[in-house]
Amino acid sequence: MNLDDGAALTAFQIRRRGSGAKLYAYASLREAGSAMPRIFAADDVDFTPIERWTSPRTRGTWPVAQRIRVGSRTFETKPLFADQELDSRASTGAVYWEGASLLLEGGRRVGRGYLEMTGYVEPIRL
Repeated sequence: MNLDDGAALTAFQIRRRGSGAKLYAYASLREAGSAMPRIFAADDVDFTPIERWTSPRTRGTWPVAQRIRVGSRTFETKPLFADQELDSRASTGAVYWEGASLLLEGGRRVGRGYLEMTGYVEPIRL
């Protein structure tokens, strides 16, 4: 996510198969004007779904809006529109959701970027 003040946030989590519980998480926050990002430990990063959308095509239910805690800060993603699912099973074999999203903090827009998710229709095969 690119923040409006020039900062940049990268965050991800890997979920456990079946339960969906967090297996690992990572985040980095590069403040505006800084070359070095602050790296957060897995325990300092949490994703919580706050809005779900079910695809009429694949029946996958995607957490299209997420609350993301990174250290002491809490952000929320908000998709520009819910239906941003891509079904590439005929080529790469994956169904994923890659959505243009706003980034909010305290209910106020602070940035924009993409939220990308896999594994909500069927497990990814590597």
